[in-house]
Amino acid sequence: MEPATMAWTLAAAGFALVYWFVWVMGAAEVQGKRAVDLQMGSIAGDKVGDKYSQYWSFFRSPKETAAAATADKVPAFVDTFYNLVTDIYEWGWGQSFHFSPSLPGRSHRDATRVHEERVADLLEARPGKRLFDVGCGVGGPMRAIAAHSGSKVVGITINEYQVNRARAHNRKAGLDAQCEVVCGNFMAMPFPDASFDGAYSIEATCHAPRLQDVYGEVFRVLKPGGLYVSYEWVTTPLYRADDPEHVEVIQGIERGDALPGLRRQDEIAAVAKEVGFDVVKELDLALPPSHPWWTRLKMGRLSYWRNSLVIRALTLLRVAPKGVSEVHEMLFETAQHLTRGGETGIFSPMHMVLLRKPEPAAAE
Repeated sequence: MEPATMAWTLAAAGFALVYWFVWVMGAAEVQGKRAVDLQMGSIAGDKVGDKYSQYWSFFRSPKETAAAATADKVPAFVDTFYNLVTDIYEWGWGQSFHFSPSLPGRSHRDATRVHEERVADLLEARPGKRLFDVGCGVGGPMRAIAAHSGSKVVGITINEYQVNRARAHNRKAGLDAQCEVVCGNFMAMPFPDASFDGAYSIEATCHAPRLQDVYGEVFRVLKPGGLYVSYEWVTTPLYRADDPEHVEVIQGIERGDALPGLRRQDEIAAVAKEVGFDVVKELDLALPPSHPWWTRLKMGRLSYWRNSLVIRALTLLRVAPKGVSEVHEMLFETAQHLTRGGETGIFSPMHMVLLRKPEPAAAE
């Protein structure tokens, strides 16, 4: 082959490879986000490195972030976290920022949808009901639950960039009349008392320094008799604080996911009762007969290396903001801790509680 012909062939092959990585493989969920469109939320491109450093410094010692002196700063840093990771999550994972048990012979998207639709079924959701999504992200679960149940869903997220993404996805899905998104802090909700027929949170309340604060607000905005289901991130009874590997795994999860300290499994129902809920059902959905929820993380290692190459190239070309590579690396390291937490059984991202707000006592 002539040198010129070989050069053109290699160039064409290289272009095809880049096109495949970035445009074809780069979209996680029906062109939800492409690699060339990666942003860092509302953070200016030249500020990404600084914001990442501030975030990492704050969450380096996760348990300390829940202390009284720093707990009030947690919401701002959670907002920063989601500015940093939202586009990477959408690109590499999809529009539903949570885990789900794997389903043999079915896709990850199917498993995600089943996990979300379970929420609607537990809430007995149906047309005419108004549900509340506590920590809605970009609205993947909201849209699945609205479509499955026919209910109207209102979601709250602390991150304004996610609000805009969720609204855009709602319009694209034709669900903008059924799904509403507001920007706010779920520990101080901008809603009147008894506003919703039901509520749910999917792997979101773990960001609250005190679970009582968010559960208390959910209790307030629910109508009497209303149901609330939450999938909680917890350490399980298998976790041992005297095991260095266990400690490193849990702290790695906390650092890489903006968590002010994971709660124990046995704390969840106790907090729910403390704020006034009746506990209807409690179950760790990660336990058998459920299939492992972390298999997608292990299968995603090849995708990580592919995505890492793409991000480095886009950063070099100044298409992606400087600092994206560091954020992507942080998320990969966190994925290793999550995987190990699942394999050892010391961590669950889906400890489910179904709660009910009691009806007022009947007058004598």
